[in-house]
Amino acid sequence: MKCKASKSFHQLVDDHYQGLYRFAYSLCKDEHTACDLTQQTFTIYAQKGDSIRDPGKAKSWLFTTLYREFLRLYRRNHRTESRDPEILEETFHLSETPNPDTLDHPRVLGALEQLEEIYRVPLTLFYLRSLSYIEISEVLDMPIGTVMSRLSRGKTRLKRIFLDSTEIPNQ
Repeated sequence: MKCKASKSFHQLVDDHYQGLYRFAYSLCKDEHTACDLTQQTFTIYAQKGDSIRDPGKAKSWLFTTLYREFLRLYRRNHRTESRDPEILEETFHLSETPNPDTLDHPRVLGALEQLEEIYRVPLTLFYLRSLSYIEISEVLDMPIGTVMSRLSRGKTRLKRIFLDSTEIPNQ
């Protein structure tokens, strides 16, 4: 039984390491910290993963755990008094480094960089990490309605950025 559990853990790592690492890097913008956060997430999973009742929720659990570990690390390093993740999100300038096969044009990354962080994080999780609304809600610890609203507003802002960048200035 232990061999089977070990094999499924290795499969879980193989399936999600890259996505978790990229998400961690987008949060902290430091290779070493992103690597540490990702490894810490899998360490926590190795200790507590048996408590997940639905194995299909492992991906969401991993992203949630990584995000919470990031917030814990940020609070410890910056000694902030705030407990509100939205305030912490607003202080970060997230830079996503997705797989080039995921996107077909660098303009998308540039436009994403122009968005406020409160819209960038849900959009990144939805489009670049393929998390569902419910999973994003769990990861960011916010109501699903807020997730849907931020995704909608973020898409509207992205559309505006694209329209503004394609308009030809008057000569």
